[in-house]
Amino acid sequence: MTDAAPGSIIDHMLESGDIVSEPRTIATSDGDLFYAIAGTGSPVLAIQGVGVIGRGWQPQVAGLSAQFRFLTFDNRGVGRSSRGQRPLTIESMAADALAIADAERLDRFHVLGHSMGGLIALHVALTNRDRVKSLALLCTFADGGRATRPSGRVLVLALRSRIGTKAMRRKGMIRMIMPDAYIRQHDVATLARELGDLFGRELADQPPIIQHQLRAMSQYSATARLHELSGIPTLVASASHDPIAPPALGKEIAARIDGARYVEFSDASHALPIQLAREVNALLSSHLAEAEGRQK
Repeated sequence: MTDAAPGSIIDHMLESGDIVSEPRTIATSDGDLFYAIAGTGSPVLAIQGVGVIGRGWQPQVAGLSAQFRFLTFDNRGVGRSSRGQRPLTIESMAADALAIADAERLDRFHVLGHSMGGLIALHVALTNRDRVKSLALLCTFADGGRATRPSGRVLVLALRSRIGTKAMRRKGMIRMIMPDAYIRQHDVATLARELGDLFGRELADQPPIIQHQLRAMSQYSATARLHELSGIPTLVASASHDPIAPPALGKEIAARIDGARYVEFSDASHALPIQLAREVNALLSSHLAEAEGRQK
């Protein structure tokens, strides 16, 4: 890891090249969905995690859109996408992701997911295998029930993100997703501002949609069906310091999908795609290019 501040790393990713994202909205039977398209090349449907807007993928969009066409979107009830009236489930959020792919008339595409987005990505692949060119699963899990049964460490961190002043709650949230050593080296206020911009919300706040998403996660597991994804080029990446999606959960996914590649980052936590954007982008570029080569 370099000595550059994380804010400057994110800024560099955002400023690398003239990245033009085209905003779009589609109407569904249960409200509107907001998404954006950027880049050229083979399409990548990128799915975010709990409480994060599609802009959370901006470090990847900025770094990889010269090679790939990114479709990023706000999950239902987050950012500019409607909540709708129906119960929120992993299955319904996967249907939203597919509705966006359908709107763009994509027959086949790569699927990228982080955290809850990885769980959604797994359901997309399980129900539409023939359309999925590859899977990239970052800091995620196959059993949402296990992921939402917090350890003592997660309970302490969660409490610190919910009590005290705004500054205290922001730092508590950052400690949930970044390693302590990384936080100590940088200005917390700057990092909170950068992350808040990418997440689309004030880090000190916990909007109600987060609890709805966590409930949806707790009711979904793809573990028993992971073997069905064997043969799809699959990358699973975990972070050693991640309390939300511990590496053991990523290893389990990779072990159950024949041919999957597992990579673990020793100096990172749950915000891996932001914290180590360059390293993650290099890994994704290689993975996506190799998957493209298999299709020819």
